[in-house]
Amino acid sequence: MPAHQLAPDIPSDVLAAEQAHLARSRAALKAMRAHAQSLSADAAGDWVSQQILQSLLDQRVAALADHPDTPLFFGRLDRAAAGRKGAPQEDDEEPGEQAELPATIYVGRRHVHDGSSRPLVIDWRAPVSRAFYQASPSDPMGLALRRRFGYHGGALTAFEDEPLGEGGEIGPSRILTEEIERPRTGPMRDIVATIQPDQDEIVRSTLAQTVCVQGAPGTGKTAVGLHRAAYLLFTHRERLARAGVMIVGPNRAFLSYISSVLPALGEVKVDQTTVAGLLGDHSTAEDPMVAAVKGDARMAAVLERALWLHIVKPEEGVVYTQGAYRYRVADYEVREIVASLRGTTRYNPGRAALAQRLAHLVLVRMEERGGSPDDRVQDAVARSKPVRQLVDTVWPKLTPEQVLHRLLSNPEFLAKAAKSDLSPDEQEMLIWRKPYRSWKSARWSPADAALLDELRDLMDRTPSLGHLVVDEAQDLSEMQLRALGRRCRNGSATVLGDLAQGTTPWSTTSWESVLVHLGQSDGEVTELTLGFRVPREVLDYAARLLPSVAPDLAAPRSLRPGLGSLSIRPGVPVAEAAKEALDKEGSIGIIAPDAMVTTISDALAGLPHAILDPDAVEEHRLLVVPATLAKGLEYDHVIVVEPADIVAAEPRGLARLYVVLTRAVTSLTVLHDKPLPPELATV
Repeated sequence: MPAHQLAPDIPSDVLAAEQAHLARSRAALKAMRAHAQSLSADAAGDWVSQQILQSLLDQRVAALADHPDTPLFFGRLDRAAAGRKGAPQEDDEEPGEQAELPATIYVGRRHVHDGSSRPLVIDWRAPVSRAFYQASPSDPMGLALRRRFGYHGGALTAFEDEPLGEGGEIGPSRILTEEIERPRTGPMRDIVATIQPDQDEIVRSTLAQTVCVQGAPGTGKTAVGLHRAAYLLFTHRERLARAGVMIVGPNRAFLSYISSVLPALGEVKVDQTTVAGLLGDHSTAEDPMVAAVKGDARMAAVLERALWLHIVKPEEGVVYTQGAYRYRVADYEVREIVASLRGTTRYNPGRAALAQRLAHLVLVRMEERGGSPDDRVQDAVARSKPVRQLVDTVWPKLTPEQVLHRLLSNPEFLAKAAKSDLSPDEQEMLIWRKPYRSWKSARWSPADAALLDELRDLMDRTPSLGHLVVDEAQDLSEMQLRALGRRCRNGSATVLGDLAQGTTPWSTTSWESVLVHLGQSDGEVTELTLGFRVPREVLDYAARLLPSVAPDLAAPRSLRPGLGSLSIRPGVPVAEAAKEALDKEGSIGIIAPDAMVTTISDALAGLPHAILDPDAVEEHRLLVVPATLAKGLEYDHVIVVEPADIVAAEPRGLARLYVVLTRAVTSLTVLHDKPLPPELATV
């Protein structure tokens, strides 16, 4: 018996039966959505409860939306106990020994049941669906057969059987290969039909486990991270609904690209943002070397000292007058309270606690005189003018901006806060050459955003999420990692990236270091080296840069030979290459040095195209992409213009070029008038 049986070799009535099951499942999903739409929040009682319930109902309706151009199910499992490999089980058949599930299980993007609550499609995240991704002839996991379905749009067109209970080996799946290689336009698609066993292990990691994925280009690390988020939301729905899940990407163009994945899986309540969107979208430019110092984890100790240096040693006590009586708290008692609070609490709670403890001592004096004050009296004393004046003098009210402004504009204050953590040269680099008149008029840089966030957390505790997904994490500074770590200090994280694609001056060379600064030092580092998307010929060409950008990493491998996918064309006009690409199926990205983008767009006059906008989703097949925005994106056909200029544009230009060269899914064309970087000439 062949390793795979394809639909053309199987009676058409079998395919017709599967198509009928698809139609029945779509009708059932439509009924489920109609039922959800019919539910009313009016019975919830008060207005607030009604609004909360209505929001939950709206989310449920959105999650049950059918996508007619997307397969409702993509696989089928026949349990060994059923012993049948033909038409799907009819609704009135008994499920056999395991009454809770039918003998034939259809695996899809979401759960679908009929009017009698019998499952027609099982969610790919359900425990029973794990066998679809993990079962093999050597470990069939109780299955006799796995069936993969081929689709055109949302219509079932073919299927392919993999016998699991007969031993032997299963060769490559044509349907799986075609799905992986299928041309695409628009945003990123989900990969639930093509998840590989090593990817599935990561996706199904427990919520408590932080996972760090080192993924070479085309290995699907981003998709794995998104699918893990979907899996955790399915498995821990109630907990994560309260605590929240957040996706953090490198830029808005990347977020636009991945925006459709989770909604397609029924997850419509997940925040997606950038580091700038999370910490503050500050855009003032500064020297990269200055930004590198600001991004160093040593700044955390500097900021902490800078904040607490604002507390002044109490020189006076406090006197509170009530009627004919005066109640005094001595200066030494104030000093004892301040000393006990300083460093043991965050700044703002400590300030509030100081007022309450002073008020408490006043109440003790009142009781000593025979009074019987209650909590209301203590609150009144804490808000009284003498107490407020003392607190403002000793423990002043501050904003993060005030502290950072003083730190960056006052060399003496910076030296006192820095101690030996920063060298004199580093301190000089940090001081503004032209200090802003006040903290209110100061303009902050992206590196400053992480420092301000650190100060906010020193003042008031940052709320924690249930789970955080961080993509392109190799480009984050240590201070940015600390900021993200605060968002998952009571939860877990999925950290994604590629050390070879680090393009910032502070890019990491160690995932263990990333996990430490993220506050998840117990996280597990795993590696994906087998690519499914980028053709081998293209990947091998880009890998010539690895000895220069990441010498410790093994060269990635690709399952797709991609013969003829690479073309090096000196002297060819970009318009000519673009016209040739438009004759092929799929998306096209012309990736160029940022400084050349407008010139290239002008050269494409007459061809429908757009320049990639980081703030919008572009619908054009042909996009001109600035090299600095290419990370995380992919196109069927990529045209790279002037690699030498991409390298020369920034300190880690070779790493940027490695990113650019690995965005192609079907073909890569390199256009150049200037000599190629010598690393690419290496054979």
